[in-house]
Amino acid sequence: MTYLSGPVLGIETSCDETSAAVVTGRTIHSNVVTSQADLHLRWGGIVPEAAARKHAEALIPTIRESLTIADCDIREIAGIAVTNRPGLVGALSVGVTGAKALSWALELPLIAVNHLEGHVLSSAIADEVPTPHICLLVSGGHTELIEVVQPGEYNQIGRTIDDAAGEAFDKAARVLGLGYPGGPAIERAARQGDPSRYSLPRGLQDPTSDFSFAGLKTAVRRLVESEGESLDVPSAAASFQETIAAVLTDRTIYACRERGSMAVTLVGGVAANSRLRECLAAKCLAHGLALYVPAIDLCTDNAAMIAHVGSWRLALGERSGADSDVEAVSLL
Repeated sequence: MTYLSGPVLGIETSCDETSAAVVTGRTIHSNVVTSQADLHLRWGGIVPEAAARKHAEALIPTIRESLTIADCDIREIAGIAVTNRPGLVGALSVGVTGAKALSWALELPLIAVNHLEGHVLSSAIADEVPTPHICLLVSGGHTELIEVVQPGEYNQIGRTIDDAAGEAFDKAARVLGLGYPGGPAIERAARQGDPSRYSLPRGLQDPTSDFSFAGLKTAVRRLVESEGESLDVPSAAASFQETIAAVLTDRTIYACRERGSMAVTLVGGVAANSRLRECLAAKCLAHGLALYVPAIDLCTDNAAMIAHVGSWRLALGERSGADSDVEAVSLL
């Protein structure tokens, strides 16, 4: 990948985190994330209208902080990259509107970036990842297996047919009374539990590269109802986490065998889960596959991955105009 020679300002507001970053190629000068987790905790999930209002309040201060940390004057920026798809329309609109205004005022090139591509290529920030490879993208809104032929050329070879793994974590945590966001809450509780205590469904029957987590969510709810006060919550959390980690791992290994791939990348918010990392690392080692996983702060939604992709696409000569719009749903 070839990159723009100067620093790129990245802006990410696709969901509930306002983020701004300054990146030159693969070098991250700053990556500021302003979280809304405390705001949405009261509702146990993201309220789109509230998220958009919070983005509007946080965007300029977050951009200023990213420039300060990077010790970069706004006039030194060579280009602007912003997430415009997929995500919450109101949230995306805040970031895109801000990016367009800065691009116009500073006469800087603008590039709209697919949030999913930001995740898929995040592993390339720190590592030279061989292609083709299989990417397991797991987040609150997406669970996909993608064959990365080369940067910019992708084949979706597996997906969830209902709920994303991250959504399943949130719903299970709510049913178990563990709070929001569900991923970290489940992981904390699972440390004290027995992952073999409860048997939970894996969804679709193997062999397949697709996923289904709706039945798993229902099974957790029924477990809570049937066990009542005798429920071992830490073990329920551990059993749930183990089931998801095993399914994601096994389907990824199957996809590698089907495509003849010798390398795997694990990206997206759920990639921060330590048990998933352990399971996938062990299976990759057993099958002679190289595994690449970004640092934790590059797994969750962040602007550095958006600036990274933006720097590459700007170097290719690509530009987005003032008529660029946001999209709630988008594929790579």
